[in-house]
Amino acid sequence: MVHERPKADRRLVQIVDAALKENAARCGDWLACRPGCFQCCVGVFEISHLDAARLQEGLAELERMDPKRAAAVRKRAEDSRRRLRENFPGNSRAGILNEDEEAFAAFGNDEVCPVLDPETGMCDLYEHRPMTCRVFGPPVRSDVGLGVCELCFIGANEDKISACELIADPEDLESKVAKEYEKKWGRKGRTIVAWGLRI
Repeated sequence: MVHERPKADRRLVQIVDAALKENAARCGDWLACRPGCFQCCVGVFEISHLDAARLQEGLAELERMDPKRAAAVRKRAEDSRRRLRENFPGNSRAGILNEDEEAFAAFGNDEVCPVLDPETGMCDLYEHRPMTCRVFGPPVRSDVGLGVCELCFIGANEDKISACELIADPEDLESKVAKEYEKKWGRKGRTIVAWGLRI
């Protein structure tokens, strides 16, 4: 069952996408992200249940528009869960990660995102992708500093990288909307795409 997302999530997606569009113009050729570039789609990463709801909504929409492609996404997700289940760092039945960052760091680093179409190198649920995917590429600040995709900003100095920093959600609307979603539907913790796609 696809749970309805808070109305504010649509605004959040618009804010982040607009910030990314403006940032991409500022970054210019330093930003190597292009259709068919999918290095960032290899290796599992944490997503919120709100991200999972977006993915589920996208998969349901794809099911209506292109059942064959949707079935392929479902199959890739099922295969991914089967491969990852034994070493899942958390509750593999529920798909909820524990908070052990060290265990997660060594988990699924070679696993390809099940939403990636292996034939085209494109995301089958691009419009419904998680926030992490939306902001990957440009320089983004985290607890450990300013991170950037290793394929982008090759040869750029720190000043150029800093000038292109992406501030996608300056008012931290994402955490507010995610908390609202979790409270309404009783979804807690973090998961990964393969488990987030289960409907």
